[in-house]
Amino acid sequence: MAHPRWHHILMESQRHALKALDEWNCSSGDYSDFLTHMHKAWHYLLHAEFHRANIDYHYRDARTGRHQMIDGEPKAWDLEKCLKERFLGSGDRVRLNAELFVALRNKVEHRYEHNLRIVTGGRAQAYVINYEQEMAGHFGAGYSLADRLRFPLSVQALTADGYEEMRKAARQLPRKTRDLVARYEAGIDPSVLDDPRYDYRVRLVPITGSKTDADLAVNFVKLDDLTEDERRTMVEAGRSGTVITRDRHVEVADLNRMRPTQVAARVEEQLPFRFSASREHAEMWKRLRIRPVKGSDNPYATVPRYCSYNEAFDQYVYTQAWINKILKEIGTAELYRAFFGREPRMKTRVVASREAA
Repeated sequence: MAHPRWHHILMESQRHALKALDEWNCSSGDYSDFLTHMHKAWHYLLHAEFHRANIDYHYRDARTGRHQMIDGEPKAWDLEKCLKERFLGSGDRVRLNAELFVALRNKVEHRYEHNLRIVTGGRAQAYVINYEQEMAGHFGAGYSLADRLRFPLSVQALTADGYEEMRKAARQLPRKTRDLVARYEAGIDPSVLDDPRYDYRVRLVPITGSKTDADLAVNFVKLDDLTEDERRTMVEAGRSGTVITRDRHVEVADLNRMRPTQVAARVEEQLPFRFSASREHAEMWKRLRIRPVKGSDNPYATVPRYCSYNEAFDQYVYTQAWINKILKEIGTAELYRAFFGREPRMKTRVVASREAA
């Protein structure tokens, strides 16, 4: 079966993207090669989009209107031009991120590659993730690179000493390179600089507790699912670059986990209406699908953040995050009505009568 031309352009884009990631993940990889291959990956990706959409992505002579020619071929738009045509807003996060790497591509000095890689790591991660999302979003999940990539392993930043070495390397960047990044970001709104589409930063926290069959090596947690205190801690740790270490403890099964009746009691304490384990709680875990039903062939297929299965006692236990989720979903009478489609059972107030003095 013959493929359309845009498919072949896209395959060339993917080839460069995979070579770029090999350079990034290899301990002896070359950062300038990563920049070069990702530049080409983005370039071919946007050309494939334009080709499939029948958009002429070649330069024309302003006077004659004819194509500008190089070696007998029409001159295609460079990446900067492609980005401006694809992302029309000058403040677009994806465009700003890609334009930074266009600027960096020709400024890399070989002896400072390692340092620059450390300083721009979060932005480079966003550069790659944006590429993947752009490709899958336009051409479908069948073109995703997710099944060909692995989470990279690193030892450098897993200790406080290793983190300090990274800070030292960042300080050793030549002034002109640091100034290039500083000047580029000086006029960008702080909300854009904190956006993961511009600078993708992650916090690695070792997972403790019983492992289930549904667990992956890497779990993604949305900030919206955290409590205010948890969110504040994570955000402040990210800003300060804190390295979190912990002492090793003997694991206690179901530590800080609660049975349904305990969950219901804690939830009801914070509501003006009734919340029972057998009624509201049971309806919620079923509708939100955080655990399988009793007697399931795979009782471990829970949402680990909210629930886990205790094999010894053949029961499910729940976390504080599940309580927070419940309160977020039905924490007012209006939310309760919207979720359950019925009126809440309001608590009755018993007023003790005073004896006459």
